[in-house]
Amino acid sequence: MEGITHRTVAVNGINMHIAEKGEGPMVLFIHGFPELWYSWRHQMAALAARGYHAVAPDLRGYGDTDAPPSATDYTIFHLVGDLVALLDALAQDQVFVVGHDWGAVVAWWLCMLRPDRVRALVNMSVAFSPRHPARRPVDSLKFLFGDDHYICRFQEHGAAEAEFARINTALLLKKFLTYRKPAPLLISKEKGFGGSLDTEITLPSWLTEEDVNYYTSKFEKSGFTGGLNYYRCLNLNWELTAPWTGVQIKVPVKFVVGDLDLTYHTPGIQDYIHKGGFKREVPFLQDVVVMQGVGHFINQEKPHEISDHIYEFIRKF
Repeated sequence: MEGITHRTVAVNGINMHIAEKGEGPMVLFIHGFPELWYSWRHQMAALAARGYHAVAPDLRGYGDTDAPPSATDYTIFHLVGDLVALLDALAQDQVFVVGHDWGAVVAWWLCMLRPDRVRALVNMSVAFSPRHPARRPVDSLKFLFGDDHYICRFQEHGAAEAEFARINTALLLKKFLTYRKPAPLLISKEKGFGGSLDTEITLPSWLTEEDVNYYTSKFEKSGFTGGLNYYRCLNLNWELTAPWTGVQIKVPVKFVVGDLDLTYHTPGIQDYIHKGGFKREVPFLQDVVVMQGVGHFINQEKPHEISDHIYEFIRKF
């Protein structure tokens, strides 16, 4: 992590920890669950070396950034508001944005609400999902998959936290970060999130014990409630974003997903991405890349390829 500097910035009523490297046009990296700024360590080094100022915050509720106590403090407006305030604090009118997982969701909404602040977007794993005018997202998941879908299981306050507390944090993070089944993640109450706790997890070549130890040190301090609250706001976000029903994403976009990513196996998603629906909602979508044999944590699994994908796109602008 040589050359990466850290500081805390006051944004939108909270203190946000950011990691930075390099000088030049700014690239804002937005992480997902259960992750940190650290997920972008490879891309930060690569983009800094190519003449960019890489900035990766710990999002609200994560790592060394403040975690407000109320679940309703984690709506999409809070999350986008934090990032707009960060750009203001860094005196940046317009930046390149890179998102993954929940970071991709936040990036889509940053582009929706403040397209004036985004030069171009590279998003990973989670395609833009237009607001359905008559169906709440958690209700849709329950209809499709039942109560065992992990997002449905995350809804009850304190329940997932209690389960996580019974599991060694490092083992729990290894389970999440090495998940590669190209199917929705279903967890029965009987089996629980821990599953077979005595299973030894062999780390893939792209994830070291040192990496896991870094994540573990931060989640043991912060807990998981902040990140879980993003999921608990899904239906509230649906209610609050009614005025933006039908609004398109009007910034230049490149989208990258692994073909083993669980998100790429949501019913109907591949037709949506490849047969015109995605392009209709995101008219300036310029490129869709499906990486073969790659799972969900794509920016860590294929760090050099992802860094190249980002650079080759943003250098055009």
